[in-house]
Amino acid sequence: MGYRPSERLTTDLCGVGMVSPVVLASGTAGVLGEMGDVMDLGVLGGIVTKSITREAREGNGFPRITWTRGGMLNAIGLANPGLDVWRDEIGPRVGGVGTNVFGSVAGDSVNEYVEIASAMDAVEGMKIIELNVSCPNVHSGLEFGADLGALKELVSAVVGVMGNTKMFVKLSPIVVGTPHSVVDLAKVAVDAGADGLTLCNTLPAMGIDVATRRPVLSNVTGGMSGPAVHPIVVRLVHLVYRGFARDAGVPIVAVGGVTRWEDAAEFILAGATAVGIGAGSFADLRVAKKVVKGLDRWCLKQGVGGIGELVGGVELD
Repeated sequence: MGYRPSERLTTDLCGVGMVSPVVLASGTAGVLGEMGDVMDLGVLGGIVTKSITREAREGNGFPRITWTRGGMLNAIGLANPGLDVWRDEIGPRVGGVGTNVFGSVAGDSVNEYVEIASAMDAVEGMKIIELNVSCPNVHSGLEFGADLGALKELVSAVVGVMGNTKMFVKLSPIVVGTPHSVVDLAKVAVDAGADGLTLCNTLPAMGIDVATRRPVLSNVTGGMSGPAVHPIVVRLVHLVYRGFARDAGVPIVAVGGVTRWEDAAEFILAGATAVGIGAGSFADLRVAKKVVKGLDRWCLKQGVGGIGELVGGVELD
Protein backbone atom coordinates (compact mmCIF):
# COMPACT_ATOMS: atom_id res chain seq x y z
CA MET A 1 0.00 0.00 0.00
CA GLY A 2 2.93 2.36 0.58
CA TYR A 3 3.14 5.36 2.85
CA ARG A 4 0.09 6.45 4.80
CA PRO A 5 -0.08 9.58 6.98
CA SER A 6 0.08 9.04 10.72
CA GLU A 7 -2.84 9.94 12.96
CA ARG A 8 -0.99 13.16 13.78
CA LEU A 9 -2.18 14.56 10.44
CA THR A 10 -5.85 13.67 10.87
CA THR A 11 -7.82 16.82 10.14
CA ASP A 12 -11.43 17.83 10.63
CA LEU A 13 -12.65 20.33 8.06
CA CYS A 14 -16.19 21.37 8.90
CA GLY A 15 -16.99 17.85 10.03
CA VAL A 16 -15.28 16.23 7.04
CA GLY A 17 -12.65 13.80 8.25
CA MET A 18 -9.38 13.94 6.31
CA VAL A 19 -6.28 11.75 6.60
CA SER A 20 -4.11 14.84 6.09
CA PRO A 21 -4.67 18.58 5.71
CA VAL A 22 -3.38 18.57 2.12
CA VAL A 23 -5.78 18.90 -0.82
CA LEU A 24 -5.32 19.42 -4.55
CA ALA A 25 -6.67 22.82 -5.54
CA SER A 26 -9.36 23.43 -8.14
CA GLY A 27 -8.21 23.38 -11.74
CA THR A 28 -5.15 21.27 -10.98
CA ALA A 29 -6.69 17.87 -10.26
CA GLY A 30 -8.66 17.43 -13.48
CA VAL A 31 -12.43 17.36 -13.63
CA LEU A 32 -12.58 14.68 -10.95
CA GLY A 33 -10.00 12.05 -10.05
CA GLU A 34 -7.73 11.99 -13.09
CA MET A 35 -4.68 12.73 -10.95
CA GLY A 36 -5.15 9.31 -9.40
CA ASP A 37 -3.47 7.89 -12.51
CA VAL A 38 -0.17 9.52 -11.60
CA MET A 39 -0.24 9.97 -7.82
CA ASP A 40 -1.54 8.26 -4.69
CA LEU A 41 -4.70 10.12 -3.73
CA GLY A 42 -4.88 8.14 -0.51
CA VAL A 43 -2.41 10.48 1.23
CA LEU A 44 -4.59 13.50 0.52
CA GLY A 45 -7.33 15.06 2.55
CA GLY A 46 -9.24 15.67 -0.65
CA ILE A 47 -9.31 17.05 -4.18
CA VAL A 48 -11.23 20.02 -5.54
CA THR A 49 -12.84 19.55 -8.94
CA LYS A 50 -12.51 21.91 -11.86
CA SER A 51 -14.94 24.80 -11.58
CA ILE A 52 -18.18 23.70 -13.21
CA THR A 53 -20.41 26.16 -15.07
CA ARG A 54 -23.93 25.69 -16.41
CA GLU A 55 -22.79 25.50 -20.04
CA ALA A 56 -19.70 23.70 -21.25
CA ARG A 57 -16.70 25.96 -21.85
CA GLU A 58 -13.78 25.34 -24.17
CA GLY A 59 -11.80 27.97 -22.32
CA ASN A 60 -9.38 30.47 -23.77
CA GLY A 61 -7.25 29.88 -26.85
CA PHE A 62 -3.66 28.68 -26.74
CA PRO A 63 -1.18 29.50 -25.36
CA ARG A 64 -3.00 29.62 -22.05
CA ILE A 65 -0.38 28.42 -19.59
CA THR A 66 3.29 29.32 -19.24
CA TRP A 67 6.03 29.47 -16.65
CA THR A 68 7.57 32.60 -15.25
CA ARG A 69 10.43 33.09 -12.80
CA GLY A 70 8.14 33.30 -9.81
CA GLY A 71 5.76 30.53 -10.78
CA MET A 72 3.10 29.99 -13.41
CA LEU A 73 0.79 32.17 -15.49
CA ASN A 74 -2.46 30.63 -16.64
CA ALA A 75 -5.53 31.75 -18.52
CA ILE A 76 -7.40 28.47 -18.88
CA GLY A 77 -10.72 30.32 -18.90
CA LEU A 78 -12.71 27.86 -16.78
CA ALA A 79 -12.68 25.11 -19.40
CA ASN A 80 -15.09 22.43 -18.22
CA PRO A 81 -17.70 19.98 -19.56
CA GLY A 82 -20.73 21.83 -18.16
CA LEU A 83 -23.42 20.92 -15.67
CA ASP A 84 -25.28 18.29 -17.72
CA VAL A 85 -22.16 16.18 -18.24
CA TRP A 86 -21.21 16.67 -14.60
CA ARG A 87 -24.63 15.55 -13.40
CA ASP A 88 -24.95 12.56 -15.73
CA GLU A 89 -21.41 11.25 -16.12
CA ILE A 90 -19.06 12.70 -13.52
CA GLY A 91 -21.07 13.15 -10.35
CA PRO A 92 -21.99 9.45 -10.06
CA ARG A 93 -18.26 8.62 -9.82
CA VAL A 94 -17.50 10.89 -6.86
CA GLY A 95 -17.69 8.12 -4.30
CA GLY A 96 -15.05 6.03 -6.04
CA VAL A 97 -12.24 8.58 -6.22
CA GLY A 98 -10.41 7.33 -3.14
CA THR A 99 -10.37 10.61 -1.23
CA ASN A 100 -12.79 13.38 -0.29
CA VAL A 101 -14.18 15.36 -3.21
CA PHE A 102 -14.98 19.05 -3.01
CA GLY A 103 -16.99 20.48 -5.90
CA SER A 104 -16.06 23.87 -7.37
CA VAL A 105 -18.88 26.05 -8.71
CA ALA A 106 -18.61 29.09 -11.00
CA GLY A 107 -21.14 31.17 -12.88
CA ASP A 108 -22.25 34.49 -14.30
CA SER A 109 -25.39 34.87 -12.20
CA VAL A 110 -26.80 33.97 -8.82
CA ASN A 111 -29.23 31.57 -10.47
CA GLU A 112 -26.41 29.74 -12.21
CA TYR A 113 -24.47 29.27 -8.99
CA VAL A 114 -27.61 28.09 -7.22
CA GLU A 115 -28.44 25.57 -9.94
CA ILE A 116 -24.97 24.04 -10.01
CA ALA A 117 -24.54 24.04 -6.22
CA SER A 118 -27.91 22.33 -5.83
CA ALA A 119 -26.91 19.64 -8.32
CA MET A 120 -23.60 19.04 -6.57
CA ASP A 121 -25.23 18.99 -3.15
CA ALA A 122 -27.38 16.09 -4.37
CA VAL A 123 -24.35 13.99 -5.37
CA GLU A 124 -23.74 11.09 -3.03
CA GLY A 125 -20.30 11.36 -1.48
CA MET A 126 -19.81 15.07 -2.15
CA LYS A 127 -18.36 16.64 1.00
CA ILE A 128 -17.85 20.35 0.42
CA ILE A 129 -18.86 22.83 -2.29
CA GLU A 130 -16.50 25.69 -3.06
CA LEU A 131 -17.88 28.83 -4.67
CA ASN A 132 -15.33 30.28 -7.08
CA VAL A 133 -16.25 33.96 -6.95
CA SER A 134 -12.94 35.26 -8.27
CA CYS A 135 -11.23 34.21 -11.46
CA PRO A 136 -8.79 36.65 -13.14
CA ASN A 137 -8.73 34.98 -16.54
CA VAL A 138 -12.32 35.25 -17.74
CA HIS A 139 -13.79 38.39 -19.30
CA SER A 140 -17.29 38.21 -17.85
CA GLY A 141 -19.05 37.15 -14.70
CA LEU A 142 -17.40 36.10 -11.45
CA GLU A 143 -17.64 39.65 -10.16
CA PHE A 144 -19.17 38.55 -6.87
CA GLY A 145 -15.79 38.41 -5.14
CA ALA A 146 -15.29 42.17 -5.46
CA ASP A 147 -18.64 43.48 -4.26
CA LEU A 148 -19.90 43.12 -0.69
CA GLY A 149 -23.59 43.29 -1.60
CA ALA A 150 -23.34 40.90 -4.54
CA LEU A 151 -21.30 38.42 -2.49
CA LYS A 152 -23.82 38.50 0.36
CA GLU A 153 -26.69 37.92 -2.08
CA LEU A 154 -24.90 35.03 -3.76
CA VAL A 155 -23.85 33.21 -0.60
CA SER A 156 -27.28 33.66 0.99
CA ALA A 157 -28.98 32.24 -2.10
CA VAL A 158 -26.69 29.20 -2.29
CA VAL A 159 -27.08 28.50 1.43
CA GLY A 160 -30.79 28.17 0.78
CA VAL A 161 -30.32 25.09 -1.44
CA MET A 162 -27.60 23.33 0.56
CA GLY A 163 -28.72 20.33 2.52
CA ASN A 164 -25.95 17.72 2.49
CA THR A 165 -22.68 19.57 2.04
CA LYS A 166 -20.72 22.41 3.58
CA MET A 167 -19.92 25.54 1.60
CA PHE A 168 -16.62 27.38 1.25
CA VAL A 169 -16.07 30.65 -0.63
CA LYS A 170 -12.87 31.13 -2.64
CA LEU A 171 -11.67 34.73 -2.76
CA SER A 172 -9.04 36.63 -4.73
CA PRO A 173 -5.86 37.89 -3.02
CA ILE A 174 -6.40 41.32 -4.59
CA VAL A 175 -9.74 43.10 -4.81
CA VAL A 176 -9.53 45.41 -7.82
CA GLY A 177 -11.62 48.58 -8.19
CA THR A 178 -13.07 48.60 -4.69
CA PRO A 179 -12.02 49.94 -1.29
CA HIS A 180 -12.90 46.62 0.33
CA SER A 181 -10.20 44.25 1.52
CA VAL A 182 -10.17 40.46 1.35
CA VAL A 183 -10.86 40.47 5.09
CA ASP A 184 -14.02 42.53 4.51
CA LEU A 185 -15.23 40.13 1.83
CA ALA A 186 -14.35 37.08 3.90
CA LYS A 187 -16.40 38.33 6.83
CA VAL A 188 -19.39 39.11 4.59
CA ALA A 189 -19.24 35.60 3.11
CA VAL A 190 -19.23 34.02 6.56
CA ASP A 191 -21.97 36.30 7.88
CA ALA A 192 -24.09 35.30 4.88
CA GLY A 193 -23.74 31.62 5.74
CA ALA A 194 -20.45 30.28 4.36
CA ASP A 195 -19.01 27.49 6.50
CA GLY A 196 -15.41 28.18 5.52
CA LEU A 197 -13.05 30.14 3.29
CA THR A 198 -10.50 29.33 0.61
CA LEU A 199 -7.70 31.89 0.44
CA CYS A 200 -6.84 32.60 -2.28
CA ASN A 201 -7.33 32.44 -6.02
CA THR A 202 -4.54 33.39 -8.42
CA LEU A 203 -3.13 36.90 -8.66
CA PRO A 204 -4.07 38.95 -11.76
CA ALA A 205 -0.93 39.11 -13.90
CA MET A 206 0.53 39.43 -17.40
CA GLY A 207 3.62 38.45 -19.34
CA ILE A 208 5.11 39.81 -22.60
CA ASP A 209 7.36 38.04 -25.09
CA VAL A 210 10.09 40.64 -25.72
CA ALA A 211 11.06 39.07 -29.07
CA THR A 212 7.59 39.20 -30.62
CA ARG A 213 6.36 42.07 -28.40
CA ARG A 214 3.16 40.14 -27.87
CA PRO A 215 1.50 38.89 -24.67
CA VAL A 216 2.59 35.37 -23.75
CA LEU A 217 -1.04 34.38 -23.08
CA SER A 218 -3.75 34.47 -25.74
CA ASN A 219 -6.06 36.08 -23.20
CA VAL A 220 -3.45 38.85 -22.64
CA THR A 221 -3.84 38.63 -18.86
CA GLY A 222 -4.24 35.65 -16.60
CA GLY A 223 -3.61 34.41 -13.09
CA MET A 224 -0.27 34.15 -11.35
CA SER A 225 0.36 31.21 -9.04
CA GLY A 226 3.44 29.64 -7.54
CA PRO A 227 6.11 30.59 -5.00
CA ALA A 228 5.92 34.35 -5.71
CA VAL A 229 2.38 34.61 -4.33
CA HIS A 230 2.99 32.51 -1.22
CA PRO A 231 4.03 35.28 1.21
CA ILE A 232 1.05 37.37 0.08
CA VAL A 233 -1.39 34.61 0.96
CA VAL A 234 0.37 33.86 4.26
CA ARG A 235 -0.36 37.44 5.29
CA LEU A 236 -3.98 37.27 4.18
CA VAL A 237 -4.59 34.02 6.03
CA HIS A 238 -3.06 35.58 9.14
CA LEU A 239 -5.23 38.70 8.83
CA VAL A 240 -8.47 36.78 8.29
CA TYR A 241 -7.70 34.27 11.02
CA ARG A 242 -6.76 36.87 13.62
CA GLY A 243 -9.39 39.30 12.42
CA PHE A 244 -12.40 37.07 13.02
CA ALA A 245 -12.09 33.47 11.79
CA ARG A 246 -10.29 32.19 14.89
CA ASP A 247 -12.92 33.45 17.31
CA ALA A 248 -15.77 32.47 15.00
CA GLY A 249 -14.44 28.94 14.48
CA VAL A 250 -14.32 29.39 10.71
CA PRO A 251 -11.83 27.07 8.94
CA ILE A 252 -9.53 28.34 6.21
CA VAL A 253 -8.08 26.40 3.29
CA ALA A 254 -4.91 28.24 2.23
CA VAL A 255 -3.79 28.01 -1.40
CA GLY A 256 -0.83 29.70 -3.00
CA GLY A 257 2.70 28.66 -3.86
CA VAL A 258 3.03 25.46 -1.86
CA THR A 259 6.02 23.58 -3.30
CA ARG A 260 7.59 22.40 -0.02
CA TRP A 261 6.28 21.16 3.29
CA GLU A 262 7.60 24.33 4.92
CA ASP A 263 5.19 26.38 2.77
CA ALA A 264 2.28 24.32 4.04
CA ALA A 265 3.53 24.62 7.62
CA GLU A 266 3.63 28.42 7.27
CA PHE A 267 0.00 28.44 6.18
CA ILE A 268 -1.00 26.32 9.15
CA LEU A 269 0.85 28.55 11.61
CA ALA A 270 -0.84 31.56 10.02
CA GLY A 271 -4.26 30.02 10.70
CA ALA A 272 -5.13 27.55 7.95
CA THR A 273 -6.81 24.28 8.83
CA ALA A 274 -6.02 22.78 5.43
CA VAL A 275 -3.63 23.57 2.59
CA GLY A 276 -4.22 23.38 -1.16
CA ILE A 277 -1.57 22.56 -3.75
CA GLY A 278 -2.04 23.86 -7.29
CA ALA A 279 0.81 24.84 -9.60
CA GLY A 280 3.26 22.83 -7.51
CA SER A 281 1.76 19.60 -8.84
CA PHE A 282 2.48 20.70 -12.41
CA ALA A 283 6.15 21.11 -11.55
CA ASP A 284 6.42 17.90 -9.53
CA LEU A 285 3.72 15.25 -9.36
CA ARG A 286 5.27 13.98 -6.13
CA VAL A 287 5.01 17.28 -4.30
CA ALA A 288 1.75 16.50 -2.46
CA LYS A 289 3.15 13.31 -0.97
CA LYS A 290 6.39 15.10 -0.06
CA VAL A 291 4.43 17.84 1.70
CA VAL A 292 2.35 15.32 3.65
CA LYS A 293 5.47 13.45 4.78
CA GLY A 294 7.18 16.69 5.74
CA LEU A 295 4.21 17.84 7.81
CA ASP A 296 4.15 14.48 9.53
CA ARG A 297 7.80 14.84 10.58
CA TRP A 298 7.22 18.47 11.58
CA CYS A 299 4.41 17.53 13.95
CA LEU A 300 6.62 14.90 15.55
CA LYS A 301 9.45 17.40 16.06
CA GLN A 302 7.03 19.98 17.44
CA GLY A 303 5.87 17.44 20.00
CA VAL A 304 2.16 17.78 19.24
CA GLY A 305 -0.43 15.04 19.22
CA GLY A 306 -2.18 16.42 16.16
CA ILE A 307 -1.54 19.04 13.51
CA GLY A 308 -4.63 20.94 14.60
CA GLU A 309 -2.67 22.07 17.67
CA LEU A 310 -0.43 24.11 15.36
CA VAL A 311 -3.19 26.00 13.54
CA GLY A 312 -2.66 29.73 14.14
CA GLY A 313 0.38 28.95 16.24
CA VAL A 314 2.68 31.70 14.98
CA GLU A 315 4.34 33.37 17.97
CA LEU A 316 4.07 37.14 17.67
CA ASP A 317 5.52 38.21 21.03
